[in-house]
Amino acid sequence: MKVKCFDENTEKDLEQKINAFLCSTKSDIIDIRYQVAIAVQGEDQIYCFSAMVVYSEKE
Repeated sequence: MKVKCFDENTEKDLEQKINAFLCSTKSDIIDIRYQVAIAVQGEDQIYCFSAMVVYSEKE
């Protein structure tokens, strides 16, 4: 069992990275965990979109 972590500034970028990984692998996907973190710096809001793909390589 293995994991691959992704971390992007926008949901669209995260989606593209995960889709590219899923298209490039023949592994069995076990789970995908998604998380959003928000921080406030002055008047700005900073978002961090991340996901962890848990997969098993086919032999």
